Amino acid sequence: MNATAKSAGLQMAQSLESIALQEASASEKNRTLTQPMVDALWDSGLMQFMNPTEAGGHEPGFAELIETWIEMARQDGSLGWIGIANIPSSCFAAAYLPDEGFEAVFTANNNRVTMGGQFFPNGTGEKVEGGYKVSGAWQFGSGTGHSEYVCAGFLPMDNGEMVMLDDAMPLMTVAVLPREQVTFTDGWHVQGLKGTGSFDYNLQEVFVPDSHTYPLMTREPRRGGHMYRFGVMALTGCGHAAWALGVARSAIDDVRELAISKTRMGESSSLAHRPTFQRNLAHHEAMWRAAHRLVVDTFTELEAEVAGGADLTPEMRCDMRLAATYATEACREIVQWTHLAAGTTSIREGNRLERAFRDMYTGTQHAFISENTYIEAGKVILGLSDDSPAL
Repeated sequence: MNATAKSAGLQMAQSLESIALQEASASEKNRTLTQPMVDALWDSGLMQFMNPTEAGGHEPGFAELIETWIEMARQDGSLGWIGIANIPSSCFAAAYLPDEGFEAVFTANNNRVTMGGQFFPNGTGEKVEGGYKVSGAWQFGSGTGHSEYVCAGFLPMDNGEMVMLDDAMPLMTVAVLPREQVTFTDGWHVQGLKGTGSFDYNLQEVFVPDSHTYPLMTREPRRGGHMYRFGVMALTGCGHAAWALGVARSAIDDVRELAISKTRMGESSSLAHRPTFQRNLAHHEAMWRAAHRLVVDTFTELEAEVAGGADLTPEMRCDMRLAATYATEACREIVQWTHLAAGTTSIREGNRLERAFRDMYTGTQHAFISENTYIEAGKVILGLSDDSPAL
């Protein structure tokens, strides 16, 4: 691919822009993506984009994933969040489910499967013949508002005892269930990312066959190539970083355009002529570029190593999570500045700057890119810990 060619993923994402801008407000009012927006995602090819080829996917590498996710989040934060929720949820199930489960979920549905949910093990599953009886309650099930299948992380139990792995960590497992087996309790009344349909839900002793489960921490795909050897954690981290970069990109672009025409009360020239604005725009543009470069370089360099046969080490996982968390924090600072620089424009409903501010401060509450990542990474860097499941 030459330097100016667009990847398939980026072209798919760019094809959504007009409908994404048109539907953004309606999705917020709906509290989940509107049907026209969901249809457009399927028509673009993005809903299957990240899947193994056996499930109709392209198996994109990190460079293509990053630019695709950035473009989706640049258009609208909620759309971008769906890009890092529904699309990976489907890809993980397609890569890691046993053959019987894959055939029931994907093959039987001609690979047209929308999937969302919460992977953290907020439930338990008592082992029974052929599977588990799963119970629990999950919050913030991203993308479940329009998903036919729902993921639910749980801790397997055997005769009431937690199943432990060799490293003294509990086994953590993901169940994949048809929507009709899940009880939704909503709960999605929030400040930002309103259009993501991230509903709360629960299960009460619902039978889930073994074939519809996979280990949360697995890096051994049953289908697909080297990208699925990174596992859920690394791919999710990349998604969070790219999402934040996309929202921050929209905010910088919008405030730059606004500055050319906006003249504040009592001033004789536009915001663009103020030296402090010029300085801060340049500073935050440089911050964005540095964060973007860190994410792209870190993930693509490690991808090359894994594609060449290297095992994913704790140090490599640490580097990826550091890049993702730093980029997210940098983007939060960028969006805060654009919100202040835009003045009253950024507080008017329906303005993308206003939405970007709310979305960013909602998205950065996610535990996946919290300061605990830095703490756990710091222990590895200092040699105080050989590894951390949090990474």
